[in-house]
Amino acid sequence: MKYSYILKRLGCSLLLAVGACSLDYDPLDTYSDVTEGVTETGDNVVFKDKAAVESHLKTIYNQMRDRQEHWYLDLLLIAESHSDNAYAGTTGAEVVPFENNTIDGSNSVIKRDWDRYLEDVARANKLICNIDSVSDPLLTNAEKEKYKAEALIFRAMVLFDMVRLWGSIPVITTEADDITSETIGDVYPDYFPSQSTEEEAYKQIEQDLQEALKSAPDYNAADKTLFTKTVARTLLAKVYAEKPIRDYAKVIEYCNAVAADGVTLVSDFSDLFGMNDEVTDIRKRNTSESILEAQFFAGNGNWCTWMFGRDLVNWDNNFTWGKWVTPSRDLINAYTKEGDEIRFNESIVYYACTWSYYYPSDHYPFMYKCRSSYSSLIKFRYADVLLLKAEALIMGNNPDLQAAADIIDQIRERVGLSKLSAGVKGDKNKMLDALINERRLELAFEGQRWFDLVRLDKVEEIMNAVYAKDSGRKSLVYAFDQNSYRLPIPQGAIDQNENLVQNPGY
Repeated sequence: MKYSYILKRLGCSLLLAVGACSLDYDPLDTYSDVTEGVTETGDNVVFKDKAAVESHLKTIYNQMRDRQEHWYLDLLLIAESHSDNAYAGTTGAEVVPFENNTIDGSNSVIKRDWDRYLEDVARANKLICNIDSVSDPLLTNAEKEKYKAEALIFRAMVLFDMVRLWGSIPVITTEADDITSETIGDVYPDYFPSQSTEEEAYKQIEQDLQEALKSAPDYNAADKTLFTKTVARTLLAKVYAEKPIRDYAKVIEYCNAVAADGVTLVSDFSDLFGMNDEVTDIRKRNTSESILEAQFFAGNGNWCTWMFGRDLVNWDNNFTWGKWVTPSRDLINAYTKEGDEIRFNESIVYYACTWSYYYPSDHYPFMYKCRSSYSSLIKFRYADVLLLKAEALIMGNNPDLQAAADIIDQIRERVGLSKLSAGVKGDKNKMLDALINERRLELAFEGQRWFDLVRLDKVEEIMNAVYAKDSGRKSLVYAFDQNSYRLPIPQGAIDQNENLVQNPGY
């Protein structure tokens, strides 16, 4: 029995358990049944030929388009509603805990994400572990290395999300052998793995990305859906900013490498998320600023929009119930205080609706960066990278506040805001505050805010104070502390695997 089969059985159990949930309407994918075969000599193989490898690689890429719940929808709930950017949006028991800080191991969102991230890892491992053994003269060694590099980038991206959410996680890089009476003692840890430390997880991510850089596709300005060297460099910049292996010199190095690939800011911020004049399609895909995105067209539309607001190409579609991730008064006030009309109007929109959970129903705000079923879902973009470089210039061993200010001013000037004052530019603490504020305004509703607060040790300072100044938030049940920096391991996963240990505080 393969590890993929166990995951498949667990996935089926999950589907049965949550079958009534609208978020899980699509069947879970299978793994090896389609592509496993037998060679002409009768040997069992995972991939019998080049076509089988490429078919499996396609399933990896399809995760960016077809399985949006964990890497986009739920990540936004966590990053925005568990921070000061947004309220939960509805009264559902699965989402309110992210707003009032009562998350526990029974939360269905946490369980769904844990399972699906591990499915993604297993899918990547299948290609990484087996491609070298494929005997097909049509599959060249260069192609093998390229396909493996793409899978390594995908695995690194998945593990990066996981380690930032849960801290110590199972870092699985192999496929388990068959279970027999003779081998069960040896393979048991592969089926029921223990957790690696955060540092070990980050080291594996670093290793995957460094290896992928050797053979991954080059930057492609016309196609931002690919796991390219530029995606790997972006991830490395983000990884080196994290505390367990923090190296701000390397953050700057890889941010510069992303720029050298040809990625640039767009001149018009509305090109990133806007619709065309006829409101029939998004304004642009594959902008110069986008690094990795999932794209949607007629016939395979992005359904996440109806979890957050209106689908502008189908106005009344699924707009009869409360939406997730409602913009907070504190965020709205931050835009207003800065006079930031351009980014406000691209990030938040008001509609009349039939519910009034947080605002009057006739003037209700919604997040606006996913506004139609054809909107691209941008995973990484260059403004994030630039602002990470500014962070490194402020917080590194040899601070360069002026260079950091130049980056922040570049971001601000694009949306018509004034440069930072001389008083701010000359003070490291004020520069850090300016950076955090700029990232908030620039990257709202892109899954960054919570992780920024965690990375820069600002959770207690900001989150414990926001409830008193934001009249619309549900009451804080438990104060934020160091244990809040990581989410609970799903209790269901612990019940299935006795080697998992719950995070402190849960």
